[in-house]
Amino acid sequence: MTECGLFACVTPKQFDAVKYRADFPALHQEINGAPLVFLDSAASAQKPKQVLEALTRLYANNYANVHRGVYTLSQKATDAFERARETVRRFIHAKSSDEIIFTRGATESINLVAHSWGRAFLKRGDEVLITELEHHANIVPWQMLEKEIGIVLKPVRIEDNGDVLAQNVIAAITPNTKLISIAHVSNALGTILPVEEIIAAAKAKNITVLLDGCQAISHIAVDVQALGCDFYVFSSHKLYGPTGVGVLWGKKELLNKMPPYQTGGDMIEVVSFKGTTFKQTPHRFEAGTPAIAEVVGFASAIEYVSTIGLDRIAGYEHELLEYATAELSKIKGLRIIGTAPNKASIISFVMDHAHPHDIGTILDGYGIAVRAGHHCAQPLMERLGVVATTRASFAFYNTCDDVDALVAGIKKVQEIFK
Repeated sequence: MTECGLFACVTPKQFDAVKYRADFPALHQEINGAPLVFLDSAASAQKPKQVLEALTRLYANNYANVHRGVYTLSQKATDAFERARETVRRFIHAKSSDEIIFTRGATESINLVAHSWGRAFLKRGDEVLITELEHHANIVPWQMLEKEIGIVLKPVRIEDNGDVLAQNVIAAITPNTKLISIAHVSNALGTILPVEEIIAAAKAKNITVLLDGCQAISHIAVDVQALGCDFYVFSSHKLYGPTGVGVLWGKKELLNKMPPYQTGGDMIEVVSFKGTTFKQTPHRFEAGTPAIAEVVGFASAIEYVSTIGLDRIAGYEHELLEYATAELSKIKGLRIIGTAPNKASIISFVMDHAHPHDIGTILDGYGIAVRAGHHCAQPLMERLGVVATTRASFAFYNTCDDVDALVAGIKKVQEIFK
């Protein structure tokens, strides 16, 4: 077994990260004269060749608009598109493919719920619970409803270490609480929220629950039926798929009660100048020409990840997170932000005398890609008393060598800011 500091890296027999890394063309290049060390997968993961090939095949051989043509090429494209919907259904264990709605991303998925379900089922004085660590995409849509119809948005306080305690969320529930909308995993800290306990308490009081699964979907096996939530949203590009595609899963009976979010072609049954009738889910929420090739590429990404196995991926990433946490903790003047006991493979940190943007820029000079800033979580930064952090996020194509490169790069930053 290869020793890496305090923790032992997983051996190739357990998980061959180098083998899978070979599937990602973008990782095999130099940046500023150094081998690329890509540690920003929480923002957007790299794409395996299997996904790139799926995109090329569809565009080269089977491209046509979907759901509209009676000719063979259109039928082939439609079949591929709808197979992708079924692939997503299986991946998250949804009851029906009719519950899988394709959007442009998780941000649009949350906006869809806020503007469709929210306007239809929320009224003045109704409460929406979130936490202090939410992404802006799970804050701003509810603030808009706060202004428009007078709902009350209630953020639940998190712990100083970035943890979220289920009892704090449950204690914030009142008779006016109609929705709990929370992250499954924090994008800025990696905190895994105790969603099962929160959902159980919500369901006992007939409260609707939305989970933002953007950061969970690539690290944790998700079963929406077992979770018991009402809505689950995530994006393709964080799951090694193309950009421009997201998913809203919702319970079919709930979706069919919601009015359309956007209107146009393909989501209608009959249009006349006297009025229009709309299709049932999922098509009532998919107006216009969708991202056809990207959806097919997304299905390829899911199949790729499923072949490896999310449980194996999670185990390897946990080992990598432990090793990185141990090595970064040795560096004097560096403080890890977010030390909840249950985390996904994300580490945010601050350093004495060096702004996160400067850290990110200097590391880039050595080919190391990290994210620096507030990570679309400004209220969280304020709560934790920092302006910004540097964030390193790991995927199954990363290795202990990447962590070692990050540590060496940070030491060079420290030399500059002595």
